[in-house]
Amino acid sequence: MEKLIITCAICGAEVTKENNPNVPYTVEEIGREAESAYKAGASIIHLHVRWDDGTPTQDKERFRACIEEIRRRCPDVIIQPSTGGAVGMSDEERLQPIELLPEMATLDCGTLNFGGDEIFVNTENTIKNFARIMNEKGVKPEIEVFDKGMVDLAVRYHKQGYLLAPMHFDFVLGVQMNATVRDLAYISSSIPEGSTWTVAGIGKSEFLMAAAAIAMGGHVRVGFEDNVYISKGVLAKSNGELVEKVVRIAKELGREIATPDEARKILNIKPRY
Repeated sequence: MEKLIITCAICGAEVTKENNPNVPYTVEEIGREAESAYKAGASIIHLHVRWDDGTPTQDKERFRACIEEIRRRCPDVIIQPSTGGAVGMSDEERLQPIELLPEMATLDCGTLNFGGDEIFVNTENTIKNFARIMNEKGVKPEIEVFDKGMVDLAVRYHKQGYLLAPMHFDFVLGVQMNATVRDLAYISSSIPEGSTWTVAGIGKSEFLMAAAAIAMGGHVRVGFEDNVYISKGVLAKSNGELVEKVVRIAKELGREIATPDEARKILNIKPRY
C-alpha cells in the first residue's frame, strides 16, 4: 500500500476564531499553523488566506506573503492554494493565486448548497476555464468533489481533454453527500483507474473518514477548515494536533506517512520549491 499523504486545511474561508481561537488569520498565524501541521506529518498545506480581521480574500499579494512565510518555515512542503475562495467571489478573484504558479491548486467540479441561502457556483464554463489555465501553467489540480455527480463531471471533462491523467480527487463528505464508509467506498470506486484520492470528512466525521481512507489505501485531509475539535467537545489546540491524531491512527493500522517529496512522486508533481 502507498504511503499516506496527509493534507492539512489550516483555516478555510468560513470558520472563525469564535469557533476556535486558534484559527489563523494573520500571515504569522498562518505560518505557525502550517508549520505545526508540517512537523506533525502533513506533506500538503491546503491554503485559504484571510486579512488580519479574518475576512477571507483571494488577493494575490496576500497569498504571496502567506506562501513565503510557510516556505520559510517548511521549505519542502507542498502548498495547495484554494481556487474556491468564498461564496460570492468572481472567477477572476478566485483564480488569483494561480498566477503565483503553485505546484497544486484546488478545482471544484460542481455547484453545491453550502447551507441556508449560500450556493457555491461552479458552472461548466468555470470548471473548464480553471482546468485550462492550470494546465497551461503546469499546476496540478486537486479535483474537489462533494458528491458522485461531480466525479462523473470530472470524468467527462477528462475525456474532453480538460483534466489530464493521472487525476487526483478530494472527496469532501458531510456537506452534500453523507460521510459514511459506505458512501466513501462508493465514490472512491467511481474514479478512473490510475487516479489517486483523498477524503475530507466534515465536522464529527473527520476521523471516521480518515480511518476508513487509511485502511482503504486512500489519503487524508484534516484541519480547522473542516473540523475544530480533537475529540467530542474538546477544541484542538492546533492544526498539528489534528495531524498527530491521523498519524497515530495510521501507525496503528500499519500505514507509513509520506514525506512531501514522496507525495510528489505519488501524485506525479514536479517540484517547484
